[in-house]
Amino acid sequence: MWKFLVIVLGVGWLLGQLIRYFLRSKLAKFAQHVNQVAKEAEREQRKSTQTSKDGIHVDVIPKKYAEKRQKDIRGGEYVDYEEVKE
Repeated sequence: MWKFLVIVLGVGWLLGQLIRYFLRSKLAKFAQHVNQVAKEAEREQRKSTQTSKDGIHVDVIPKKYAEKRQKDIRGGEYVDYEEVKE
């Protein structure tokens, strides 16, 4: 009876250690993969932006959007208001 209990506890402990080891290794590989994907995305983002001499990043704006944006800014409604002092 005691031998059986000791064997079961020993095998359970050994399996727990093995599971922890494999989970840590899988998590480490997953973390490396995520970091690599993030670095690649950052490189792609840097390629798509233009840098001026001042170090300011300017995204490329399509011509159609820029023209529409200028039209929206020129006009507008003016709301008249009065300042009320109490």
